[in-house]
Amino acid sequence: MKADTITKDYVKDASIFADIFNYYIYGGRQVILPEQLAERDSAKMALPYGTDGAVVPVQKFRDVQKLYAAMTDGKVEYVLYGAENQSEIHYAMAVKNNLYDALEYAGQVEEAAKSHRKKMKRKKEQEETLTDENKKTPNTGEFLSGFWKEDRLIPSITVTIFFGSEEWDGPLSLFDMMDVSDPEVLACMDNYHVRLIAPAQMSDDEIMKFQSSLREVMLFIKYSKDKENLSRVLAANEKRFREVERRAADVIEAITNSGIKYDEKDEVVNVCQAIQEIRMEERKMGEQDGELKKARETARKLHKMGLDTEKIAQAVGYATETVKGWLGLEA
Repeated sequence: MKADTITKDYVKDASIFADIFNYYIYGGRQVILPEQLAERDSAKMALPYGTDGAVVPVQKFRDVQKLYAAMTDGKVEYVLYGAENQSEIHYAMAVKNNLYDALEYAGQVEEAAKSHRKKMKRKKEQEETLTDENKKTPNTGEFLSGFWKEDRLIPSITVTIFFGSEEWDGPLSLFDMMDVSDPEVLACMDNYHVRLIAPAQMSDDEIMKFQSSLREVMLFIKYSKDKENLSRVLAANEKRFREVERRAADVIEAITNSGIKYDEKDEVVNVCQAIQEIRMEERKMGEQDGELKKARETARKLHKMGLDTEKIAQAVGYATETVKGWLGLEA
């Protein structure tokens, strides 16, 4: 399975998704609860929109997107959170995410207009039974835009999660993608910033703010190419790394290709043990390679001394045909 598919399925889980935005927005405080998130799939989903009760079915654009609903000061507030998963650096991420957010807002305005038109049609058909309070007629500006004065957009926030072990060297804003230095020109433009989570650019203390298995995923990826520090991190967080949930282990293996082995039926994976087994196998193979190299060198020396190939084979402990192959002799 491709890394992009595995990371998407992983981030799609409500507990992981909530952890991402609790880290990015609230510094790790558990404000967003998984049960407050509603999945946005390819089907359109009706969202509360205007003060007149209009609803807006909006299409999904991002890798993963969820609607957050929370009670604040006696009323329900909504936020749309979107996550973009990257296993490779995207050098136009600022444009990509900016477009997604803009399309989201444009879609809300368009669908609001449709909702208002339908409601106005129903009102016209029921005009005789409506009270004066429910007979609102849009003014010229509302009619032209389809967006009424009382309507409000639902905020859209996009975060990019980079699952690579290297540092993100791509632009982190629209301005970074431009070669404009005139402050008066820049003052007339709106910048857009990439909200990025990248393990190589996070301190261990920052990564520790994650409360889900994303903590282990980020730590492992960060040190995946540094055996010494990876061993240190595994030892320091041994309890959690001995019980890594299967889906997190899938992400670690798909991204780092570390050779971690586990049964497909396992719900949790002992990553510490898996890495120890890999290191032992590497040492064993290294020893075998060393022994083979030594046997070849000995065979060549004995051959130069004029010793018979059969006796050389006995001396180094390999088959005569193998020794002849080393010496470039016909078997």
